[in-house]
Amino acid sequence: MIYLDLFITFFKIGLFGFGGGYGMLSLIQHETVERAHWLSTAEFTDIVAISQMTPGPIGINSATYCGYTAIHNAGYGHLMAVLGSATATLALVLPSLILMILISRLFMKYMNTRPVRSVFAGLRPAVVGLLAAATLLLCNTENFSTPMDNPWQFFISCALFAATAFGTGYLKINPIRMICYAAFAGLLLFY
Repeated sequence: MIYLDLFITFFKIGLFGFGGGYGMLSLIQHETVERAHWLSTAEFTDIVAISQMTPGPIGINSATYCGYTAIHNAGYGHLMAVLGSATATLALVLPSLILMILISRLFMKYMNTRPVRSVFAGLRPAVVGLLAAATLLLCNTENFSTPMDNPWQFFISCALFAATAFGTGYLKINPIRMICYAAFAGLLLFY
């Protein structure tokens, strides 16, 4: 039954996850952590971090890891958890595959019409909103300690956040390099 729930959940995420993987993160977090309670917030944050470091799209990587972790947390073994990974990944990709096959010809024919351009003009701000929501969902006490808990750790977390945002956004440093720098800084400062 959990496999069917996993499939339906990730199929819905794939169907309504406009904006790519980063736009899907808030949907994945809501469905897997808040609604189904398959994962804890800390596990989801770890999954996002791993998904960013591994090759491939973050949405698909997150679905793969979430599927594995959800089945594993339900008490099943490694092979069943791998099947959970495959189920979640297939369910996430399937709506896009079906929709792209169905609408590719129509889009090519009508992409320069006013209604289609208007639809995409409305979708763009919504995608930015989904990305902002995903960012805000990850700004929690799992990732940033509160100043009262440990002021030094809070300051370091905020400094790493700001340095990474500045380095990738303004200095145009490769995000992979910034991830490695942040991991090294975390090892030096928090170990």
